[in-house]
Amino acid sequence: MEGVIDAATRHLLTRSPGFDWTVTEFIRVVDARLPPRVFHRHCPELIGEGVTTPSGVPVHLQLLGSEPEALAANARQALHLGATSLDLNFGCPAKTVNRHDGGASLLRDPRRVERVVAAVASAVGDNIPVTAKIRLGFADRRLALTCARAVERGGASQLVVHARTRQEGYRPPAHWEWIGRIRQRLRIPVVANGDIWTLEDYWKARTLSGCRDVMLGRGALADPWLARRIRHWQLTGERLPMTPWSARAEILVAFAAEQHSTLPPRAVTSLIKQWLNHMRYRDTEAARRFATLKRCNSLDDLLRGLQAPTVEALPAANHADTHSTLDEALT
Repeated sequence: MEGVIDAATRHLLTRSPGFDWTVTEFIRVVDARLPPRVFHRHCPELIGEGVTTPSGVPVHLQLLGSEPEALAANARQALHLGATSLDLNFGCPAKTVNRHDGGASLLRDPRRVERVVAAVASAVGDNIPVTAKIRLGFADRRLALTCARAVERGGASQLVVHARTRQEGYRPPAHWEWIGRIRQRLRIPVVANGDIWTLEDYWKARTLSGCRDVMLGRGALADPWLARRIRHWQLTGERLPMTPWSARAEILVAFAAEQHSTLPPRAVTSLIKQWLNHMRYRDTEAARRFATLKRCNSLDDLLRGLQAPTVEALPAANHADTHSTLDEALT
């Protein structure tokens, strides 16, 4: 979720009930302790009372790296800056990250996973919890359980498992039953993740994995009310209606207002299109809006297009700048 779940997005997604906690984009650790400004850029919630979104939902700070000593030093820095929980990323499948020995690349050697977790857990002691996220392996699933046990032995208090290997990327299906095999062998809580787009997916993931909790990623961007829908069903047994376009447009417009305070219009336009791109695969109206607005380079026109009552009422796209199309913004 790098480049997607920033503080503004966390704020907007947690305004409705449903999320118990959120996680920052990863802070990349190489070989040195990072200055406070890096932590504050990724997690501005560190500034002020409590490390939470404005709605009071806790924010966990995520680190990504492979050198135990450097990660330990940055864990101590995070603790000093007020972090209330640390999460370790062993799941990122990005080629650039893996090529530089980060994310899912460590799953090829469970001993390295354990050393990293142990170093960070030792660095923060009993002051704050350390959690981790893994995939089912790098090229295959042979080491899935071994890696999960390495996380537990290292001292993590919770494990999130994305139900695919790094090689499988985000291609369906998600193997939730494999998460169940891991959960049965660990003493720490296990959280299921991967391909949870709907209430039905949530129930299937819970049933096959046996996990009490699930983590939402792309599904929360595709449907900003998904966590709310799940929580409402948990509490009442009732199914909420599908999220209307008006609600989707409202959160995109609010997102633009949040980002416009610090970013130029062109950057905000690209970010809105990026989020709309996530929505379009699960909502026909979002797909229609995306098809019409994807080459719109004017922030004002884009916002008018999002709020127009019908597709037919959308303004003509401004193609003045042919170098800021969505395809280029996402590469």
